[in-house]
Amino acid sequence: MLLQSSNADGATTYSPTSTASLVFPLASQNFSKTLSALKQSTLSITNRLSSIHQDALFVQQIADHYKLPLVANERCGSWFIPPESKVGSAYFKSTDGHQGQWSFSTRRLNLQILELVADHEGCIIVDSTRRGKSMPDALSKTVPIWCAVMNRLLFDDDGHDDGLNTPMTVVSRSEQSQIESRLNAFVLDAKRLQLDTASLRQRLLGPLRPFYVTPDYPFPDLPSQAEQPYHPIICLTTSRRVHGTENSERNYIQGAGDDSESWSHGLTPELFWRHKDNLMSTTEAQLPSLIASLVNSLEDARMQSESPAATLIPPTSSIYIGSIGSIDSDTWDVVVCCNRITPSVVSQFKDQNDSTKRKPRLLHLPVPQGKLGSRALRTQLHLLAPFLQPVLRTNPNDTPAEPLKILFTCPSGTDLAVGAALVALCLFFDDDGNRRHYSKFANKHEARQTHGKKSEGNGITIDKLFIKRRLAWISTAKPDARPSRETLQAVNTCLMGR
Repeated sequence: MLLQSSNADGATTYSPTSTASLVFPLASQNFSKTLSALKQSTLSITNRLSSIHQDALFVQQIADHYKLPLVANERCGSWFIPPESKVGSAYFKSTDGHQGQWSFSTRRLNLQILELVADHEGCIIVDSTRRGKSMPDALSKTVPIWCAVMNRLLFDDDGHDDGLNTPMTVVSRSEQSQIESRLNAFVLDAKRLQLDTASLRQRLLGPLRPFYVTPDYPFPDLPSQAEQPYHPIICLTTSRRVHGTENSERNYIQGAGDDSESWSHGLTPELFWRHKDNLMSTTEAQLPSLIASLVNSLEDARMQSESPAATLIPPTSSIYIGSIGSIDSDTWDVVVCCNRITPSVVSQFKDQNDSTKRKPRLLHLPVPQGKLGSRALRTQLHLLAPFLQPVLRTNPNDTPAEPLKILFTCPSGTDLAVGAALVALCLFFDDDGNRRHYSKFANKHEARQTHGKKSEGNGITIDKLFIKRRLAWISTAKPDARPSRETLQAVNTCLMGR
């Protein structure tokens, strides 16, 4: 299509209004396909792995310079750190730092970072971002918000409040001011969780102070700690910024590890680093089949290896959370499984009416994985109370020296199992982690009538704040616990009858 216009002499001229107008109509479709093919070839698996390797070399340079341990901000950060160099994981989401959506997450407390910082005096948190940005919001805003909240929570009485420290080149003064206006509310949210701040404070020398490292600004000097000790939190954006297209950068891809589900064919950071040389020397056409074979080999090895350890949730001595691979009939007294299980697994457990055999009791909640599973969990969680009540009240295997062991499982051990365990923590354990007994919840109707209301026999009110406090137990003990919004909504529905 041509745009008609008139020049100063009154003559009519025509100019093209789109790329398609510059070529013959029959060729426009082929031209578009050519552009798409060029982009797809540039964003190939080969180029992504090569870019990841380049960025990983930069990460190691920074680690060598500052002599601090490397922490991957999951899930992207692990691509840039060899497993032998990775000390831990963090879970800071960019969405908590988006413009106007700033938040301190009570679901992702990241208290494991405080333990790591106490041991190593600081750390380097590794992440990247896609083309168009110099730094991910997770590092430029979510991490500094977390540092500011933790400092006020732990050091406010000592006069060591370090304020909000964001990168001036990324966060404007206006945005900084708006975030600061919300900090008091974030700190109040954190205080309501009733965290054990005393023990955390004792191990830290001073407040947390974020610093920002990018390929354009790689080695900022850290202030002296002579006057006031502090713990440096190095926020490392590993990918260099691409201003044009990837073609202009010799096929380098900014944030190559991001959104790996769309390009990796199942390849994981663990597999990449274990088979790096083989993968990077394989042609693009052969990579998908090679990756498939590596993924299958990994699955076979996992099936033959020892079961992953489940995580105890203090202050209780009874509640554990793990993946389905954690199921072992010789270890557990009770297992709650949130997924499909095979008949061979079911055979390990005893009939609920059989009191002669010492086998663990099983509650099977047959829900699928993902969002559908979280939604289906709403229809299953009411079964927990009548199942657990008689087990917790009287169990011959339960002694102070060897307490009852209850395992909650799902395929990942980080979502559905967390929701089910959270319900049990709210219903059957007091603030000190001791078991309390319910005489109600015989059926779904009675459970919903009692939950969310003050009970004369137990003197508690289960509301959202109460649930958040129990969730904080899980987040502290199991940092990789990531219950989805739908899973937490299922928990609220079960406990508060909404």
